[in-house]
Amino acid sequence: MNASTPGPAGAARARPRPENRPPSGGWRIVAAKELADHLGSIRFVVLFVVLGLAGASAVYSVSQQITSVAAGVSTGQSLFPLLFTLSASDIAAATQQTANTPLPSFVTLISLLAPLLGIAFGFDAVNRERADRTLPRLLAQPIYRDDVINGKFAAGLAAIGIALGAVLVVIAAWGVIQLGVVPTAEDVARLVVWYVVAIVYIGFWLALATLCSVVMRRAASSALVAISAWLVFSLFGSLLISTVVGLLAPLSASPTNSEVIANGHLQDALTRISPDGIFQIATQAILDPHVTAGILTIDQRVAVVQQGAPGSILSLDQSLLVVGPQVLAIVALTVVCFALAYIAFMRQEVRA
Repeated sequence: MNASTPGPAGAARARPRPENRPPSGGWRIVAAKELADHLGSIRFVVLFVVLGLAGASAVYSVSQQITSVAAGVSTGQSLFPLLFTLSASDIAAATQQTANTPLPSFVTLISLLAPLLGIAFGFDAVNRERADRTLPRLLAQPIYRDDVINGKFAAGLAAIGIALGAVLVVIAAWGVIQLGVVPTAEDVARLVVWYVVAIVYIGFWLALATLCSVVMRRAASSALVAISAWLVFSLFGSLLISTVVGLLAPLSASPTNSEVIANGHLQDALTRISPDGIFQIATQAILDPHVTAGILTIDQRVAVVQQGAPGSILSLDQSLLVVGPQVLAIVALTVVCFALAYIAFMRQEVRA
């Protein structure tokens, strides 16, 4: 039977060859390579050590203060999460005692320092490849173009998850040893939910840093813009909000109820604009089951430590309903920033 003779062999030779297409999981290859680079880098080790030492110091100081205040409380439903939401200074101020250390709470430190993880792993994600002239060779490989930015973002998010997860487990174990209170299953579930929300929040800063890396040609410029945004939202955000509230809704020497309500509503609205403010509101609602409709004051949370848990507390699913809008806002900010970075990268011209 020759090649022109119809039959199975002739049909096989006549069938067109399949088109050579890039692998569908190319982003996994990029992510695996980038993750290995992240975990072996000096920046990862330094940030992990700084975050771990800061968190351990905060939990240790507040555990000592809680032990001295709540000496008569042997067990308490929500006492373990207060290790992460209260600081030693808060308890000392509310109980007229002297604080061990002036360190802020663990979640405050995380909202302040953890964005540096996202910025560190994203500010040079693309422009470093462009500066080293490796981006044309990377795109010449048999992978889709969007696999590059998808893989880099996934690797950065995985490195952040590993660092924050390890720090959280070690610090939680340290807090249990210091406080002597075994967390309940719901306490552990609340901590896990907070961990997921924290990863999304840090992912926002990773997406913002990646956007700066795509748009700006130099890594120094993208790092400067990302760090400037972090300083404005994290460090100077409360000062700016207080200034704006004082100008638009000032309080007189003897404020009326309407002035107090207007001032509080404006401050709450401006706080929910800042990513840091949204994360802090979500944090307290997740970790503190006593948050029902609003945010508890320091005195109210210290009363929980001294007197034990009151009768009316929220279950985990009810707390999730309270914190739902804040979590959706953080997710939306992250998606928008990464979508802008994705579109900008796909439209850029890459020359060899």
